[in-house]
Amino acid sequence: MSTATPSLRHLTPPASLLLVGAAIAWVGVVAVARHMGPMPGTMGLGLGTFVAVWALMMAAMMLPSVTPFASLYTRSFTDHRGRRVLALALGYLLVWSLASIPAYGVAWLADRLVAAHPTGATALAAAIFAGCGIYQLTPLKDRCLARCRSPLGFVLKFGSYRGRSRDLRVGLYHGAFCLACCWGLMALLVAFGLMNLAAMIVLAAVVVIEKTGPWGRRFSRTLGIVALVLAVVVVFQPHLAPGLQPASGSMGSMSHKS
Repeated sequence: MSTATPSLRHLTPPASLLLVGAAIAWVGVVAVARHMGPMPGTMGLGLGTFVAVWALMMAAMMLPSVTPFASLYTRSFTDHRGRRVLALALGYLLVWSLASIPAYGVAWLADRLVAAHPTGATALAAAIFAGCGIYQLTPLKDRCLARCRSPLGFVLKFGSYRGRSRDLRVGLYHGAFCLACCWGLMALLVAFGLMNLAAMIVLAAVVVIEKTGPWGRRFSRTLGIVALVLAVVVVFQPHLAPGLQPASGSMGSMSHKS
């Protein structure tokens, strides 16, 4: 079995189901975004509804990036492949859905700052960009990204898993590494606006390139530098973080018109 970075060009039919699921989720995301429009923070949602919307967003954005791994994983068995890859996806999305709870906390803080402390909202935007940029340049990010880009070790480890829940456990395990790899990028959604379609599409593409592109690690570090630059520039140009502005800026408007 090759140790090469998995690619979207070599998919098994069961793994391709995840791309279908992502496409359906994108339809749902567009419908929600058109209904809600560009809004800052929690978008006026309670925790339960926020978790549901976040889970839909993560299905749309993250399933394409896990599809190459799922394809590699499904090559190791021949029985019930469709059902098992769906169990893997369920575990993977469960991890990302749980991430909605801290995301809601940050969005709730954004609501309060946007309403009463615009300077604080700008400071939060700078902190989000800086946090993402710094993390992109850390050894921990490199290690997590390396595991996602070269998942043969994952597949060998999972060979020892037994029982009906093993595929769910594979999804949970892989999802945890993916969350550790990409949390900084997903935090940018608070700055750009959670229902900003343009930002979601760009970030989804960024994740795929990081995990499957031939120069993914270099690309990841370049993103870190860009985020650090934005952390400085947003102090002078707060509209670069439309998700932390009382009225959405041009980027949010573009998202609404998409």
